[in-house]
Amino acid sequence: MTAHPFRTGLCALALLAGTTTLASAQVTLVRGNDTDPATLDHHLTSSVAESRILHDLYEGLVIQNAKGEVEPGDAESWEISEDGLTYTFKLRQDAKWSNGDPVTAGDYLFAFRRIMTPATAAGYASILFPVLNAEAITAGQKQPDELGVEAVDDHTLKITLNAPTPYFLELLTHQTALPLHQTTVEAEGSNFTRAGVMVTNGAYMLESFTPNDRIVMVKNPNFRDADTVQIDRIEWTPFEDRATCLRRFEAGEVHICSDVPAEQMSYMRENLPTNLRIAPYLGTYYLPVKTTNEGPLSDPRVRQAISMVIDRDFIAEEVWQETMLPAYSLVPPGIANYVAEPPMLDYAETDLLDREDQAKALLEEAGVAEGSLTLDLRYNTSENNKNTMTAVADMLKNIGINATLNEMEGAGYFNYLREDGPFDMVRAGWIGDYSDPQNFLYLNQSGVSFNYSKWTNEEYDRLMQEASTTLDLAARAEILADAERIFLAEVPSIPILTYSSRALVSDRVQGWEDNLPDVHYTRWLSLSE
Repeated sequence: MTAHPFRTGLCALALLAGTTTLASAQVTLVRGNDTDPATLDHHLTSSVAESRILHDLYEGLVIQNAKGEVEPGDAESWEISEDGLTYTFKLRQDAKWSNGDPVTAGDYLFAFRRIMTPATAAGYASILFPVLNAEAITAGQKQPDELGVEAVDDHTLKITLNAPTPYFLELLTHQTALPLHQTTVEAEGSNFTRAGVMVTNGAYMLESFTPNDRIVMVKNPNFRDADTVQIDRIEWTPFEDRATCLRRFEAGEVHICSDVPAEQMSYMRENLPTNLRIAPYLGTYYLPVKTTNEGPLSDPRVRQAISMVIDRDFIAEEVWQETMLPAYSLVPPGIANYVAEPPMLDYAETDLLDREDQAKALLEEAGVAEGSLTLDLRYNTSENNKNTMTAVADMLKNIGINATLNEMEGAGYFNYLREDGPFDMVRAGWIGDYSDPQNFLYLNQSGVSFNYSKWTNEEYDRLMQEASTTLDLAARAEILADAERIFLAEVPSIPILTYSSRALVSDRVQGWEDNLPDVHYTRWLSLSE
């Protein structure tokens, strides 16, 4: 597809002039985002781009501060039972919705039950499966009122877990744990996210949403901490073409670009050294292979051959201009609660030419003749993704595999993958919702909507279930490592890179702090003259 149309030339100057006039009355921050959200119903979202939007609109029980650390949000305090199974949250008396209604424990109870209700079809419901009975409810085996969440009174919420979960508070910073204004959702149905209808409890309210153009938010006067919010108005603009955001950043029309064009990294390092922000990021860039397709891709030997021939060093250094690192495991390095020596693909240190010979031997063993296999490589719109998949296609030629490239629009791309759209191999990325290997390994469990490859392995599922009920963290880490070894032996998804966060931040933006989860709520930012 072509890039989204954006105002250029005289239109852009007119826009800038209008923004300057408006700025005399209120402070407007223009933020570039990776893509448009597919929805503003946070129970139906899955991407980082959507998460950024939602965390400006809503506040959860706990939040992440400017450093990415967990701190109180709607809940002013909480207690954890000695066995680690029960969390009791005390909600703030002054927490309000944008229409002035108080935020109650009942709003959270409603939201938690809604995301688990099968009719909601929330692909990300699985992230909350540590909550008692959550998984059984999504499977239709129990009723929503059997969920381990209780509104003790208007300002007391109790959550009971299946087993102690060391990352549970961090998990609650995710958009799936945000509340909903029950009255509005019940009255409006799927229209509750429309501008003029949507009721939120965060620092901002939705003013307008024009697809492929911008989302406008304004400061929420009823937000409990409104006096500390310094940005009055936000314009979120989608930039699937990162180079377009760079051009508008240099023109002073955009204050923040959420990502940058890797092919122009040298230019930005030379010309925008104080604005280019590169930091470690808890995430993996990988290539799911549809294992349920009839033919060679259902054979682990073929998938290993494809993995072996991918030159991760070249992609990291040349395509991504050293802003990514080569990856030979799904779980990124440095993650908490894992073994001291995490498993890796056993050819990580093998010379590339030797790997090509091994790959050819595996293909021959699997009965795949040279030139007989052609793969459709799909990716969501972005020059960085296009260049990565182009490089992969060239590398596959070295072992006699042909490839075609297929670009898809970003807004519907991940829905396509979750809904089992047909493909051979696709580009995907996963950013940790919390620092624990389970958050990456659960992607491959049977029935999880993010299992794009549709791979199933009974022993893998058994180990993941065993880990979920193992209290000893060291023993749990070993079980999770065994699960990753099974994954790496079959590579239903091929890990190729470990992420770094990359952004352009104007010198006028104050309060931006690089952090591992790469979260930057607008409420922590300000704009100097």
